[in-house]
Amino acid sequence: MPDPVRSILLVHGGGGGGWEWNVWRGVLEAARLQVQAPDLQASAQGLAATTFADYAAQVRAAVERLPRPRALAGASLGGLLAMACADAADALVLVNPLPPSPWHAQLPGREWPDVVPWQRDARLTGTHRAMPDADEATALFAFRHWRDESGQAMRDAYAGIEVRRPACPVLCIASMVDDDVPPALTAALATDWEASLLRASAVSHVGPLLGRGAADCAAQVRAWLARQRAPARDAAVR
Repeated sequence: MPDPVRSILLVHGGGGGGWEWNVWRGVLEAARLQVQAPDLQASAQGLAATTFADYAAQVRAAVERLPRPRALAGASLGGLLAMACADAADALVLVNPLPPSPWHAQLPGREWPDVVPWQRDARLTGTHRAMPDADEATALFAFRHWRDESGQAMRDAYAGIEVRRPACPVLCIASMVDDDVPPALTAALATDWEASLLRASAVSHVGPLLGRGAADCAAQVRAWLARQRAPARDAAVR
């Protein structure tokens, strides 16, 4: 009989870290899933020289260490990274993901410096504006933990990354309001890929992870994962 998902890798978005998934981690671990939420690391050449491919190599290595059947989840930039490594997963969860080519052309235009100063220029008022659906404690924690990001990795993503349509089951999650990735764009991707679509109650780009409804969103993902089954494979950690 096909096996249920046993483990999941959670990939954060640009300027964030594994901490973005703290609420989801608790919900998923309560279902006895093995959960990993690493921080993406700059390349040996430094943050400004770090490319999308550098991050993708880290994601692939991390997910391939998990026992199968395994899921891969990503938010924003992490969603595009998850798509690029989908062949290593048995289920895929995409949270307001930066879209691949050709959908990338519909993103709002952005210019990125070599190092995006999301930590250096962070302000608590700006954090509140970016996540209006979060409580005070979460907004303060996020303000203290934003990090600077590789402009090259962001330029790579916005220039369009080609990915194959995943062979595994896919769940796309779109916030009701998202100024970074329009919800209609995520819905269009889900339709084209014949993926499941969850319209979250969140009203920000990071709301499904950090908003007041994050635990409910994670519970819906947990239920979706429980319905997925993958052919029995070698379950040893590789």
